Formats: sequence, structure tokens, C-alpha cells
Amino acid sequence: QLQASGGGLVQAGGSLRLSCAASGRTFSIYVMGWFRQAPGKEREFVAAINRGGGSAYYADSVKGRFTISRDNAKNTVYLQMNSLKPEDTADYYCATSNYITTKSDDMAYWGKGTQVTVSS
Repeated sequence: QLQASGGGLVQAGGSLRLSCAASGRTFSIYVMGWFRQAPGKEREFVAAINRGGGSAYYADSVKGRFTISRDNAKNTVYLQMNSLKPEDTADYYCATSNYITTKSDDMAYWGKGTQVTVSS
């Protein structure tokens, strides 16, 4: 089970840190990813991190502004979001997979989303 938190309302240029806590003892075997879905749009890839946390991958739209990380001892993956823009407004979801992928259809388990709203 995955539970995302940390969303909220922030002004453009601000920062938020999302967390996704996983239950169970097998967290470290999964690749973790963040996706987002804005109103009226399809869900899109944001970032992914490998099992050990040593490799991260980002959508071009967030590269240089967002950082994904994980703490396997705490069964938690994070998404640090800086320099937020109004176009970052969306529901953000964490998910697991067995390999690095940018495709939402390839993700195995999904958590409930947390809403991020960036005002201009």
C-alpha cells in the first residue's frame, strides 16, 4: 500500500516536498516513480528512481527543478519540487514497478494522489 502526502497550495517559484510511504517489507525491491495528472489531461511521467536510489530519471519538463530520492529504511520515496510553476498544478501519484519506465501502464501499484496547486 502506498500513501502520498505533502501536497498543497504554493505560489509560483515556491517549493514543496512530496512523500510516499509504502507498507510492507519489500519496498527496496521496487523501482519507484512519480506521475502527475492535471485536470483534463492524461497522466504523465514525472520522475523515477532505481532500487538503490543511485539513479534517477526525470521528465524534461521538471529536470533541474525536481529531485526524486528514497529512504529504503523508512520505506519512503520523496519528490522535492523547487521553482514551481502554475503548469505543475496536478494530482501527483507515486507508483511501483519492476523496472525503470516512463509509461503509467507499466506501473504495478499506485498510491492515492496528493494535490499540488501552484498559483501565479
